[in-house]
Amino acid sequence: MPAIHFKLRWPDGREMRCYSPSLVVKDHLTAGVRYPMPQFMRVVRVSLHTASERVRQKYGFACSMALDQLAAIEEVAQAYDDLAEVEVLGFED
Repeated sequence: MPAIHFKLRWPDGREMRCYSPSLVVKDHLTAGVRYPMPQFMRVVRVSLHTASERVRQKYGFACSMALDQLAAIEEVAQAYDDLAEVEVLGFED
């Protein structure tokens, strides 16, 4: 299963390199787009849960790295309000 990294820019300018065990993240996020925080969190939750489930279907267990990545994103996102935006800088195969 091909994994992918994606890079985010938070509202304060900080950048974060993130991991997904599946390319499905590219179906949900678009490079160069700024997402309002509530929309971004909905999309990234669906994306990483879907990626984890794809691992479960193939190997019989969820991907803890995808779920850990989601937890790290959620932790950072708590610092911002709903008016903040997150930019998806790009993807690295």
